[in-house]
Amino acid sequence: MSGFEQLFPDALPKLVMFDLDGTLIDSVPDLAAAVDNMLLAMGRQPAGLEAVRHWVGNGAPVLVRRALAGGIDHQSVDDVEAERGLELFMQAYADSHELTVVYPGVRDTLKWLHKQGVEMALITNKPERFVAPLLDQMKIGRYFRWIIGGDTLPQKKPDPAALLFVMKMASVAPEQALFVGDSRSDVLAAKAAGVKCVGLSYGYNHGRPISEEAPCLVIDDLRALLPGCLDPATGITLADVPSSSDRDSIVAVTGKLWMKVIKALARWRWRA
Repeated sequence: MSGFEQLFPDALPKLVMFDLDGTLIDSVPDLAAAVDNMLLAMGRQPAGLEAVRHWVGNGAPVLVRRALAGGIDHQSVDDVEAERGLELFMQAYADSHELTVVYPGVRDTLKWLHKQGVEMALITNKPERFVAPLLDQMKIGRYFRWIIGGDTLPQKKPDPAALLFVMKMASVAPEQALFVGDSRSDVLAAKAAGVKCVGLSYGYNHGRPISEEAPCLVIDDLRALLPGCLDPATGITLADVPSSSDRDSIVAVTGKLWMKVIKALARWRWRA
């Protein structure tokens, strides 16, 4: 029995939302190169690939602070230094994504969902300016009707704002949606939005097994969601979700900001 058959026994979800880094693409080599370029420019030693792999997942500003701190805890980093580091990092990361690759099974899964008429969205903490060009380079951008970057809304994951926004745009109830990610932030955002969550075992959960975050299902390959691909013995733990009134009160976006977001989303809608 496949993952979809276990999580949605009566019908496929109407909307599947995906994280990007660590879920659909392995971007750590390029991120690590940009981090090391930033550190060298600031007179520091490079961090290296494995360190950066443990630091990613919470957006570029946090990644830069962790790099400057040399670890996950970045509270002691000076704000001015962090701003300078972020500027250098963004410049370095914008130059190239040649080392980034799509994980096995991703294109097959996106193509299958598209053929089934399932709407798809991308919700990432990566800055918006990098997302569409990267998706186009990876040749998967056309599958996503909605794209939310880490700076599209005032909140980023683990806040559920982006998930709630996309569900509102798609006119889909939480019980008809699924979120697929690789990190604690993804699982927390899905639970707060009242959405079932699938965790990928190969991602960037700060060096911790994604199973510790208790998503509904943990898989090693996205194709395990598709019919005939998942071990029927695999167990599923469904998490408690907040009431609809709690979800409705989680995020408030002003009318002016809604218009900004809608205009931004319109640039990505039905990308060819």
